Order: sequence, then C-alpha cells, then structure tokens
Amino acid sequence: MAKQILILYYSQGGSTKAIAEKIAQGVEQSGLDAILRTVPNISANCEKTKSDIPESGAIYVTKEDIRNCDGIILGSPTRFGNMAAPLKYFIDTTSDLWFEGTLINKPAAFFTSTASLHGGQESTLISMMLPLLHHGAVIVGIPYSESALQNTLTGGTPYGLSHFDGINSDKPLSRDEIQLAKALGKRVGEVAKALNTGNTDL
Repeated sequence: MAKQILILYYSQGGSTKAIAEKIAQGVEQSGLDAILRTVPNISANCEKTKSDIPESGAIYVTKEDIRNCDGIILGSPTRFGNMAAPLKYFIDTTSDLWFEGTLINKPAAFFTSTASLHGGQESTLISMMLPLLHHGAVIVGIPYSESALQNTLTGGTPYGLSHFDGINSDKPLSRDEIQLAKALGKRVGEVAKALNTGNTDL
C-alpha cells in the first residue's frame, strides 16, 4: 500500500479546508499520498442526526483512515483559543486507537485559522497537539529555516500553520501562508518516510 498522510480537519467557513488543500499539495511533493477527511458538525440536540455523507468536500473520517495512515495533520478553526468542538468530539472517541498504539512514532502536525491576527492561533495548535502527544505521535512543526516564517505578516508559527482570515472571513491565504502550508505538508511526508526507514538525517 502506498504511504499516505491523513489530513483531518473541521471547516465551517471554508478557510481551514483551503489550508488543508495546500498542505495536501506539500504532502504530494514528498512523494506520499494526501488523504483529506473531515468530521461532522455536532448539535446540542442529541436527537439530531447527520447524513453519513457530507453535502460537499472531503468525506467523514473513519478509524480505519487513522489506522492506515503513515502520519496525520489536524486542522481546526479557533474557538476561544481552542480547537472546535466537532474535531475534539471525534478525538475523544479514539481511546481504542490509543490502546492499540496506532499513532505511536507517526508524525503529526497542525493548522488553524482565526478571525483576528492574535485570536488564539498558537493555543489552538497546542490544543490539538496535546492528545497526539498522548497517542505517542512525533510532533512536527515548521522550522525557522523556512524563510516565510521569518517574514510573514499574516499567519504562520513554529507550532504549525496558521491563517489570518479576517473578521468577515474574507481574507484569502497569503503568499507566505501558502508557502508554509506546502512546506509543512512536505515536511510531514519526509519525516514519515525517514521514520519508516530509520533515517534521522532530516
């Protein structure tokens, strides 16, 4: 089976989805396959049901997607400095994968989008990072050797990719954000290959 990186995200306004697609391009530059998946929204009404197939975009993630991946990249918009509830809800169902050790020694990275420039980007990235540390994943960030990380006036952090979406959710990805998104995807792919071969020269 071809090696693949799972890009799992929740997107409401479309910005997080747009980042996921750029990250996927970077993964494919590493020679690995990028698998895009999303999670369903959740409701306070416990009787509300969701279709098994989303109306548009990526299909919903399954546990098998995680079992079959060689690395995982999580993305979510910021909700009060934290990941959005639908992604957290799904992660909270992965105790069986934790027990199996499914993600041990697999690379993991993170991305987010915020309405304001300082709207909790880094804390949201860290909120997604914490459960993956419990899963035993190898955390992958963006090194400062990426020139766009030094120069960006929009999004981008060493903790993962971020996007400044604007209060009206109308700001397209900047050139720096696109460059960093692709760099993050490519790096996760390269780390996945290196971990598989035992090569630590990254």
